[in-house]
Amino acid sequence: VQLVESGGGLVQPGGSLRLSCAASGFTFSSYRMSWYRQAPGKERELVARITDGGGSTMYANSVKGRFTISRDNIKNTVYLQMNSLKPEDTAMYYCKAFNYYLSQVYWGQGTQVTVSS
Repeated sequence: VQLVESGGGLVQPGGSLRLSCAASGFTFSSYRMSWYRQAPGKERELVARITDGGGSTMYANSVKGRFTISRDNIKNTVYLQMNSLKPEDTAMYYCKAFNYYLSQVYWGQGTQVTVSS
């Protein structure tokens, strides 16, 4: 099982980034997918979540209207489009796969996002 995040980097305030998380080794379309982030000295927090079929999403209040989560169940990939980035969005971003019925959870290794001028 692998979850491999990519797309992080350094961006100026107001800029955009698109994170990707490529999954392998499990039935991706049966898992709810989420993006979390963790800033230095802070707890990991949920950023966005999407259901297995992609029909429903939810967002943390801090990113609502700026971030968009989506998934491609053919490519086994989940995305996080981040617009209007702020310095407080700086964190390590992780993707998570969750299947309620199997009680299985998988995490990626993370990708760093730094928003700074």
